[in-house]
Amino acid sequence: MIFRLRAFALPVALLLVVPAATHQDDPPLRGFTTANAKIQREWEAKFRAIPDPARMREAMRRLSLRPHHVGSPYDKENAEWLRAQFASYGFDATIERFDVLFPTPLTRVLELVAPTRFTAKLEEPALREDPTSDQKSEQLPTYNAYSADGDVTAPLVYVNYGVPADYETLERNGISVKGAIVIARYGGSWRGIKPKVAHEHGAVGALIYSDPRDDGFGAGETYPAGPFRPKDGVQRGSVMDMPTYPGDPLTPDVGASAGAKRLERADAVTVMKIPVLPISYADAQPLLAALSGPLAPAAWRGGLPITYRLGPGAARVHLKLAFDWSLKPLYNVIAKLPGSTNPDEWVIRGNHHDGWVNGAEDPVSGAIAQLEEARAFGELVKQGWRPKRTIIYAMWDGEEPGLLGSTEWVEQHQDELRRKGVFYLNSDTNGRGTFGMEGSHALERFANEVARDIMDPETNKSVGARERASRVVGGNKEARTRSDLRIGALGSGSDFTPFLQHAGVPTLNVGFGGEDDGGIYHSIYDSYYWYTHFSDTSFVYGRALAQAAGTMMMRVADADVLPEEFGNLSETARGYIGELKSLRDNTAKEIEELNLQLAEGAFAMVNDPRRPTVPPKPQPPAPVLNFAPLDNASIALDSASSRFEKAYGALPSANAMAASLAPVNALIRQSDQVLLLPEGLPRRPWYRHSLYAPGYYTGYGVKTMPGVREAIEQKDWKLADAEIVRIAAALTRESDLITRAAALLEQATGAKPVP
Repeated sequence: MIFRLRAFALPVALLLVVPAATHQDDPPLRGFTTANAKIQREWEAKFRAIPDPARMREAMRRLSLRPHHVGSPYDKENAEWLRAQFASYGFDATIERFDVLFPTPLTRVLELVAPTRFTAKLEEPALREDPTSDQKSEQLPTYNAYSADGDVTAPLVYVNYGVPADYETLERNGISVKGAIVIARYGGSWRGIKPKVAHEHGAVGALIYSDPRDDGFGAGETYPAGPFRPKDGVQRGSVMDMPTYPGDPLTPDVGASAGAKRLERADAVTVMKIPVLPISYADAQPLLAALSGPLAPAAWRGGLPITYRLGPGAARVHLKLAFDWSLKPLYNVIAKLPGSTNPDEWVIRGNHHDGWVNGAEDPVSGAIAQLEEARAFGELVKQGWRPKRTIIYAMWDGEEPGLLGSTEWVEQHQDELRRKGVFYLNSDTNGRGTFGMEGSHALERFANEVARDIMDPETNKSVGARERASRVVGGNKEARTRSDLRIGALGSGSDFTPFLQHAGVPTLNVGFGGEDDGGIYHSIYDSYYWYTHFSDTSFVYGRALAQAAGTMMMRVADADVLPEEFGNLSETARGYIGELKSLRDNTAKEIEELNLQLAEGAFAMVNDPRRPTVPPKPQPPAPVLNFAPLDNASIALDSASSRFEKAYGALPSANAMAASLAPVNALIRQSDQVLLLPEGLPRRPWYRHSLYAPGYYTGYGVKTMPGVREAIEQKDWKLADAEIVRIAAALTRESDLITRAAALLEQATGAKPVP
């Protein structure tokens, strides 16, 4: 996954008016008594002085020296090297192996056979400037993992980004993709959605290309002169149907260990049903230029010097793909630092170590920060520090093909995680720019407090202050007034998915980015050379990530009371409910307007006025949905959150013993578990969280309160009413848990209960 937030050039005067970094001796510290907060801040200051950019640079050079995809020799060698590094820092480090279905290509053929002939190169050339680009014998070719085998010759149709709305436009133009091969550009949605939707509409194959308007010279100078995708660059990637479930397609909900019961490949629903191939814009141009038919809508036109048309016309394409479907080994590196007083409570940190090719940015830029955090903890242990809770550092394998390593580990250990999991902190790629924070909204205040304590390398203000200023410059009025910056909700695309959305472990995902945009994602050009010339060239943002993530780990590991704050969660849930009501009303209005146009015979022509439009069919009016259960649950959640926060306010001055706080923590760490839906989401029961999930048709993009939201989008009103009741029940469980935790905290701290 690429973690990218757009950063803005920030006037110095603006940075001066946003909140400054919290001083190290500023009490209180959320989750700690005043006395313990002072000790904690002293250890944190020592920790943040240790991460070393020079060591990160060398670690990146080592880890990205050769291609290290799942099953490759260097992937295993890297895992063994990482295990040795953790062990040298004083961690109990092991490698957990799983055997997973990971197809690799045997045959790749793409030809234009009419009206002219053209054979695609399907190859990224080595560059003299980039020494690791010339390792062809070890590189995975350009392909999409979990594509189907196939040998098809068919008409070609251009489908823009290939999302459901694009097919509505094609239908209104009288164009069907049934029996055709579609060509879609990257963007607009996750890549796996494109062939999924194409197959649902009857296509027999799919091509995905990087259009230079979105990912190439339209953005800036191309590599190696600049950071953006060159004409022959290709984005590899998985097209597994991860919105249904991630991980090994053959072992859903079961760890893919040696003796695991496996599905037959034909029964694995997440394997794509049609052949799919990614191509460069150099290979795409002759195909697109051969299309006839209506002009593409203005918004569909990319940056190539051609006339973009929809097709099909005379253009016919031959696509032939075959794969080795054998199981491949993957190697998760698991390193533990036992807790001194609560060893059965796990505070987990993760980043993956596998790459599509050399993977300097994705994932090594995040992995090297994680290594430095662990080294710094080892140094603190030598000075006398020990975490109260057990700290686990994980380097996941197999993230790129479909979150394989993390998902199999969670499925293998899910019973333990439900008993012991306190917190999961994820990162992936890391670059230069502002600090991104996403995750469980009960951790929103905690994330903000840490962001106020970490210094930005370029502005000498806190990373929280810089992020706030960036949002103000971007037009976010709320960023001027709200004390906590809002954190994003998590969809999918990285290893946080199984922890939060399957096991219910409170989760955050963090990283820097936005000022180092580029076009080398999942290509042979994601290299040490590219990163050290165009991204965090001095590795100071690697150090900042280590400082921020390590501080988060220390605070959760040592907190007297776990640092969740439920008022922001309640406010966020209330906002989601408002969005659902607006979505229902807007959908009802769209149906009314459409049916009125049809009744009046005035449905607008689309694109070419010479081509008759095929009008959509009338739709039943949208019924009124009963949102009362959600409204009532929201009120109860707000009341419980207020009571808990009042009790929490007595903690800094309390003399509560750890034993009296243990029952409080036992409840708090279940705060995301009680939000899980026992039966899971409709059509995809692996996903269980009631508030966050990747969209069925967005992939990485999040759908909040997904059961209701997607039912409304699909105009399944009966399902929407049923999902309202289920989400309301989950919020009620959350309110009950918070109320019980508040009562226990009142007893422990002597706080007076809310009347």
